Parts: sequence; C-alpha cells; structure tokens
Amino acid sequence: MSRVIALWSGGKDAMQALCHARDQGHQVVALVTFAPPNPRFLAHPLPLVRRQAEALGLPHQLVTIAAPFEQSYEQALVSLQREWAIEGVVTGDIDSVGGADNWIRARCQPLGLKVHTPLWQQPRDVLLADLLARGIRAHLSCVDSRVLTPDWVGRALDAASLAELQALAARQGFDACGEQGEYHSMVTDGPGFAAPIPLNGWRVARQDHLAYLAEDGASHLVS
Repeated sequence: MSRVIALWSGGKDAMQALCHARDQGHQVVALVTFAPPNPRFLAHPLPLVRRQAEALGLPHQLVTIAAPFEQSYEQALVSLQREWAIEGVVTGDIDSVGGADNWIRARCQPLGLKVHTPLWQQPRDVLLADLLARGIRAHLSCVDSRVLTPDWVGRALDAASLAELQALAARQGFDACGEQGEYHSMVTDGPGFAAPIPLNGWRVARQDHLAYLAEDGASHLVS
C-alpha cells in the first residue's frame, strides 16, 4: 500500500481512477484540484467539487498554479509531498491530449513521485462499461456544441445515453470518453459516497461553443 493523492476534477475519469487506486491497495489521503488564480470552472464547478469531497469523506485541497507553469506545478507537488507524506499521485488521464506528453508524469518524475494512471489508453468501451458496473452516477456538465448538441448537458450517463453516445462517436469519429474535450462530466454518486448529491438549481448556459450547467434559482435536473 502506498499513500497517494488523487488529482480531482469531479468528473467520471477522476472517480474511476480513485476507485481503481483503492482496488489496487493505495491509500488515497486527499483530493487535489490544481487551478489558476480566481478560478471559474465551467465544466467542474468548485461548489460541487467540495460537496463531492464531503460525500466521499476526504479532504479537498485547491492548489493555485501560475506561470511559469512547470516550476509552479513542481513546487506545488513538493509542498503536497511534504504535507501529506505521499509517495504517488493518481490521475484519471486516459490518453495524451493534442499529442502532448502527460503533464503530471513529467512534473512528478524529478520529484520521485510515482504517477498512477489506471485508465491510461484503455479501450473506451471497457472504460464506459466499468463506469456502469461500479455504479458511478455522472451527468454531462459541459459539451462542445460543435460535437454534441446542448441538450446533452445535464443528461445522466446511464446505459441508454452511453449507448447513444458511443454510436455517435463511432459515426463522427470523436472520443467516446470525451478525452479531447468533447464533453465533461460531474459525478453525483458512486462507491464511497455517503449520500447522492442532488443537482438542484441548475440551468443550461452558453459561452462561445460551450454549453454548460450554471447555477440558477429554478431546477430542471434531478440526479
């Protein structure tokens, strides 16, 4: 068993990686979100991220990152290594994005931190089947409307929607797991949650080519 932190967006991939890390015997001591100063995440709202951590019974740490980014990330990781006495980092990365090297692996290597990427380059159908098999409940929180229509926002990733999504991905040639930014998700229930998180008081908003969940006084979603 090794002590690790899990890099946490609140999406399905982060949740699956957390589950796999625990299956492999790692002790996950905290959830960590790297963010710029004054962050405003459209796809992964921080209030929901904090509620996820509470539901999972894990500390959540927001770490501010600024330029120069390589140095800032490595300094942050050194601080986390000391604070939590960790030996490794868990990420939900599935593949390289835009052909770039894995950023966290590159930052951790000089620090002697082992990076665990249990989802890395796994077949997409296997990953999505694993999502269902584990009972992870996730909703689409943001979509690239050039790939998916805005009415996908808020939909639960259940068996029916995943089958539809995979069929669209096969026809159009995009990543069925959304690894290239086609969509993002937020988990509302899953292994280790003390209770589900209801998605109340959200509406669909638009910014450029993105459609996303935004807080609103009137609810139209129920998890």
